[in-house]
Amino acid sequence: MVSSAPPRVLTVAGSDSGGGAGIQADLKAMLALGVHGMSVITAVTAQNSLGVQGYWELPAEAVRAQFRSVVDDIGVQAVKTGMLASIELVETVSELLAGVDAPVVVDPVGVSKHGDALLAAEAVATVRERLLPVATLATPNLHEVTQLTGRVVASEAQMADAAKALLDLGPRWVLVKGGHLEGEAADLLLGADGEQHWYRAPRHDNRHTHGTGCTLASSIAAELAKGADLPDAVAAAKAYITGAIEHGFALGAGIGPVDHFWRER
Repeated sequence: MVSSAPPRVLTVAGSDSGGGAGIQADLKAMLALGVHGMSVITAVTAQNSLGVQGYWELPAEAVRAQFRSVVDDIGVQAVKTGMLASIELVETVSELLAGVDAPVVVDPVGVSKHGDALLAAEAVATVRERLLPVATLATPNLHEVTQLTGRVVASEAQMADAAKALLDLGPRWVLVKGGHLEGEAADLLLGADGEQHWYRAPRHDNRHTHGTGCTLASSIAAELAKGADLPDAVAAAKAYITGAIEHGFALGAGIGPVDHFWRER
């Protein structure tokens, strides 16, 4: 007996050799949430619990070939993007995504959890001008909000204006993640039509949070592929990442990863 295939989700991102973030985190989250994960690797990082020791971009032709190989044969029901590294790769991926009839979740990765740059400074404008306009949803943290809009968000009250500034760059929805603020972990979802949703969760006293942004974006993509509308997909993903953060575990000498399989242990 041949089983029917689960929903298919493609991640376009960098590889994390330590297994906590990037492609590895995306595929773990997708498996945990019941979808078939596929990957287009944009860069290879040397990375562990202490930081990113180096990264090497793949050629644009390799990224394009991976994408076409998956999309043209297997097909996708949602796409998530993460680390794109350079102007050329941002342009290449933006062009490829423009031809995809599936929701696209853009995690505009600029720096790692440890503060290491994962996007060339000169590529930020390309993310604004080329990538965000093809996004169904953009999921910036507060550092990335500043990088993309110039706005510094120091309180929840400033998150709505930041979300509006990001919507002006072209995505259909924006999720501004307030995890770097004090108090509850509060995120704001804003749609181009003005629809607004707040998502709140208790803040867990756990420093092992490597892979949080990657995991949230890929889990939203997984929920969209399963047929959820966007606000419900974000709610389900928020519940999943909150548990994963609570159960994050020590690994190496630095910041350990969130636990993608916390519901199964």
